[in-house]
Amino acid sequence: MGSRQRPGAPTLEEVAALAGVGRGTVSRVINNAAGVRDSTRAAVERAIAQLGYVPNLAARSLAGRRADAVALVMTEPDWRQFGEPFFSAVVGAVGDALTDTGVQLLLTLVRTDTERQRFVEYARGGRVDGVLMMSVHAKDQLPDMLSEAGLPTVLLGRRSGDESVTYVDADNTGGARGAVTHLLRTGRRAVGTITGPLDMYVAQCRLRGYREALERAGVEIRPSRIVEGDFTERSGRLATAELLARAPETDAVLAASDTMAAGALSALRAAGRRVPEDVAVIGFDDFRLARHTDPQLTTVRQPVEEIGRTMVRLLLEEMEDPAVAWRHVILRTELVRRASA
Repeated sequence: MGSRQRPGAPTLEEVAALAGVGRGTVSRVINNAAGVRDSTRAAVERAIAQLGYVPNLAARSLAGRRADAVALVMTEPDWRQFGEPFFSAVVGAVGDALTDTGVQLLLTLVRTDTERQRFVEYARGGRVDGVLMMSVHAKDQLPDMLSEAGLPTVLLGRRSGDESVTYVDADNTGGARGAVTHLLRTGRRAVGTITGPLDMYVAQCRLRGYREALERAGVEIRPSRIVEGDFTERSGRLATAELLARAPETDAVLAASDTMAAGALSALRAAGRRVPEDVAVIGFDDFRLARHTDPQLTTVRQPVEEIGRTMVRLLLEEMEDPAVAWRHVILRTELVRRASA
């Protein structure tokens, strides 16, 4: 059964040639798929044994094998971020979107360069078919590493204004601009803001919206009224105390997340400031927390369910056709008015 073998490990094509079948048939036999005649299966198995062919994960993946799993990766060095409502809301939205697809969702925390490299090797080994990423910081190379490895990848948010990898984002600038415009229209004049970590594009965009609203209204932007937080309740509390010390005239606060807004409410109460009579407060997200603060929180709603559905749809499309163009999707936000502003 003369089969010309070249030096090195035998290939899928050589098995197919020796068995007298197409490479797709060999792939189906390897993956124990239905629809292969017993005689054909036996011929392929004989060829595999004769050549000593060993299917590896990467080759099987190329031959059409699927892991039927995607990874949701959080690149955040602090374990405590898992407790933030944003994370659980995104996991829920992505999980719901995958419910009827038969695709398993794997949650992964990547914190260091070593863990980045390890995850890329894991993913390249055929254990996942695609990657969803959230909590991306400006200098994170993981999206590029995954892209170079040929792994379909979709980001929640983006690292900068010229992101190349497919992403889904909310209109963070427009949402913050609308919130501050609302505060100015209701008579507030000394509007402060608590930003997220400014090495994250999402935080930069919300700060930009704050600045744009003030500029359009002809209101002076004062650095003393801008304090950086890290999206946690504790940082919202500390930032508000700092804001009141630096700019005691503050009569409104835009916090870049609902959890920081909850911290702001706590700090304002401790300082004897009434909300909204003395200081109005607006958050950003509209998670369940916003309806359980005292007073209930006015906030900018992110369409988290739609974000999750869109991320999954784009990833599945990229998994089906790796040559598809990168897509950049920005979804609308909405100001939800409650008692705090």
